[in-house]
Amino acid sequence: MNKAISFAKVEYERDVHRLHRWMQEEHVIPFWNLNIPLDEYKEHLQKFLGDRHQTLYLGCIEGVPMSYWEAYWVKGDVIEYYYSYDPFDQGIHLLIGEKAFLGKGYALPLLRAMVRFQFLTLQTEKVIAEPDIRNEKMIHVFKKCGFEPVKPIELPDKTGLLMFCHRETFERKWQHVIDTQKA
Repeated sequence: MNKAISFAKVEYERDVHRLHRWMQEEHVIPFWNLNIPLDEYKEHLQKFLGDRHQTLYLGCIEGVPMSYWEAYWVKGDVIEYYYSYDPFDQGIHLLIGEKAFLGKGYALPLLRAMVRFQFLTLQTEKVIAEPDIRNEKMIHVFKKCGFEPVKPIELPDKTGLLMFCHRETFERKWQHVIDTQKA
């Protein structure tokens, strides 16, 4: 992909209406269940922005916000009860919000960039995901990125597929891309 990828931390005032709009999209609703009234979403976003175990980002292509990301520490998240985690394990949730960016092959390069960013924390040896087990497209993207399915898990809001991406696997798989980006 010959387009610039960037991430910006979510800012409540700037982003609340955009994120609420994305949560109303037909391709987002079944997997996020946040197609709620704006006032409720405002409370939800404020709560999530105040949660110190996660950081919320907008993913951008050529400076255009088009995706939403929740990068989190497993410790302190509900997922910590579903496997024997390391204190530096991180996790990721994502969605492509702008329909014009769907089906263009952006999900994999964006995911790769975010996982690479998470591995900048040298103690992190594993990034996890637990996409909705029905979300075959995202499971496929996670696998292409280097995530391996571990087991289905019953979370409070969905049946997820627990997936692990180990640093060694990721770096081996993407070393050519990482080297190219450094040059």
